[in-house]
Amino acid sequence: MSQELLLTPLHALHIEMGAKMVPFAGYDMPVQYPLGVRKEHLHCRDAAGLFDVSHMGQLRLRGANAAKAIEALVPVDIIDLPAGKQRYAFFTNENGGIDDDLMVTNFGDHLFVVVNAACKDQDIAHLKANLPGDVKLEVIEDRALVALQGPQAADVLARLNPAVSDMVFMDAIKLELVGVECYVSRSGYTGEDGYEISVPADKADALARELLAHTEVEWIGLGARDSLRLECGLCLYGHDLDPTTTPVEASLLWGISKSRRADGERAGGFPGAELILEQIKTKDVARKRVGLLGRSKAPVREGSKLFDANDKEVGIVTSGTFGPSRGMPIAMAYVQTDLAQIGTELFAEVRGKKLPMTVEKMPFVPQRYFRG
Repeated sequence: MSQELLLTPLHALHIEMGAKMVPFAGYDMPVQYPLGVRKEHLHCRDAAGLFDVSHMGQLRLRGANAAKAIEALVPVDIIDLPAGKQRYAFFTNENGGIDDDLMVTNFGDHLFVVVNAACKDQDIAHLKANLPGDVKLEVIEDRALVALQGPQAADVLARLNPAVSDMVFMDAIKLELVGVECYVSRSGYTGEDGYEISVPADKADALARELLAHTEVEWIGLGARDSLRLECGLCLYGHDLDPTTTPVEASLLWGISKSRRADGERAGGFPGAELILEQIKTKDVARKRVGLLGRSKAPVREGSKLFDANDKEVGIVTSGTFGPSRGMPIAMAYVQTDLAQIGTELFAEVRGKKLPMTVEKMPFVPQRYFRG
């Protein structure tokens, strides 16, 4: 029931702005605004979109061994993560699967970690069970999280604080916005340039209204957030990633740091390392995550079965929608490894019909991160 759903600090503003609210990861969240999903998506690609992502978990890890401790849980270089930088990571399990993906930022005196809303409680429990006594975990309950994304995001945010113009992709700094200290990273989940901003909860409304006062900025709901991230080839945990899927199957080799690989200076030492490093070495996996492009206008949704030309079932769609920027149906799927080559024709079963799709290189649209 709706009264049991948690509310973000911006909930009242969403209602005021005419948002259509839906349950998502235990929160009452905006799926779209009066502009509509397609127009919101295209607006973010053309100008700037504002997203409420306060449902996600914000954590701090303090202590001299904080980086070493979290590095023992992920196949990623955290020890050498420079101050003022952010890195993508994922918790692995003893079977080599992915228990969640997350962002880790080094703010010098502590690590700032953002985890997925649906996995928040299990991630906190996982950290508490595995952190040594000299590393303190703090769950941040008094901050909201918003994202400003799109080609005009930098111009807009620079009007509030010019220092953001000096940042490049994956930089993270503390700076003042609307009179309070915010944690700002130049990153996001859309493939566009943009920022993610952790702001004190009691100032979230003021910051959102200040940003929305600029004509370039529109609210963007969960519907367009999903189509934006799918077009740029980014996984959604619980759909494209799960505890039974290894990083190699998920085509996330780029996320495994060189220092943690078999020939690295801190090789292995994370859950499932033996299996994951063996898969990297042999490339021997039964399935791979791929992008698929449709030919008709009919979207192919999550759960659709995939077949080869001989009508043999060979995979399943894990995310699918119509890509407004691409103008065609797009999907992510897991398929037999021998069918993962670019250009392979497969057929998705939709309402009893077999719709042709082609394995396509991701992202489906160019990523436009600002690297300087």
